[in-house]
Amino acid sequence: MRTTRWGRAAVLGAAVAAAAGALVVRRRVVGYVDPWMARVASAGFVAQTAKAAEVTFSYAEGPASGPPLVLLHAQHMDWFSYSRVLPALARRFHVFAVTYPGHGATTVPDGYPMTANRIGADLAALLEETIGEPAYVSGNSSGGLLTAWLAANRPDLVRAVLLEDPPLFSAEYSRIRTTIADRSFATCAAAVREGTDDFLLYWIHSNKRFFANNVAPGAGVLLARAVRAYRRANPGRPVEIGLLPNDTVRLFLRGMDQFDPRFGAAFHDGTWHHDFDHAKALARIACPALLVQANFAFLPDGTLNGAMTREDADRAMALLPRATYRRVDATHVVHLADPELFVSLVESLASAPDR
Repeated sequence: MRTTRWGRAAVLGAAVAAAAGALVVRRRVVGYVDPWMARVASAGFVAQTAKAAEVTFSYAEGPASGPPLVLLHAQHMDWFSYSRVLPALARRFHVFAVTYPGHGATTVPDGYPMTANRIGADLAALLEETIGEPAYVSGNSSGGLLTAWLAANRPDLVRAVLLEDPPLFSAEYSRIRTTIADRSFATCAAAVREGTDDFLLYWIHSNKRFFANNVAPGAGVLLARAVRAYRRANPGRPVEIGLLPNDTVRLFLRGMDQFDPRFGAAFHDGTWHHDFDHAKALARIACPALLVQANFAFLPDGTLNGAMTREDADRAMALLPRATYRRVDATHVVHLADPELFVSLVESLASAPDR
């Protein structure tokens, strides 16, 4: 049967579309490199490792442009979540963006306890041995809790702290079960029970709704395929999926590729907070503190969609001896949602009187 002109055009169009699709996959999936990797390197940052106690820490260190500044990322991420602010911060600080245990390329011995007290003590050893002088410390989310731990328990290592939307009080057991974050932590607990050896794909499969809400309907299935394709083309590298339009979601996915689900499971069952009481810790923080609260809301069923309520922030401010409060119109990872704002917050912490 003879092919019509319109039939030939349709075949040609399909072929062009397929070729274009393959090109997109090659450029935005298997061949994607986050452009901020080069920008961070151009700003003088170097990937480093250091042994402290039994932990081999992975971190990025910038040029010695000023006083030391330690950055502690959110749970499920790694030091590269700060990439959008590192070049600007490097102009004024000697920046150490640290990946703490349970995340990224930082390694721990078998059976390492995922608790605030153990991780905090090992971070303190890193700061003491690698930096050797009091530093400004800024932490986001779980990193904010570890920042509070350091300021409360090792005041000799800390000049001032920026608490970037930390889940103060809301992350303590059993209240954690009333937060949206616990949905991911419950997945972590299930992964630990079931013994999965590929947590990222396990998490994507278990949280399809997250990707449907934050990317597009059906995105979970497509993301799983993209992850497999990226890994085949880039063995050993953390997953970078350029098709994802949102920096926070894309870097969240990168972090989840090298995440130990025992860390999240310890939040779900409360063991992360063993002998770490938020109120008692905050009351012991003698250095200046800047408490930053991002947007939050409540779902129809009463679930907290955010890190803290305003009541939590007010309680924290009443406990902190030398604190300033800032409410910002941004999502939870402020340094990704509004990098310029975050840089200004860090600079204000270092510039304020009696700092």
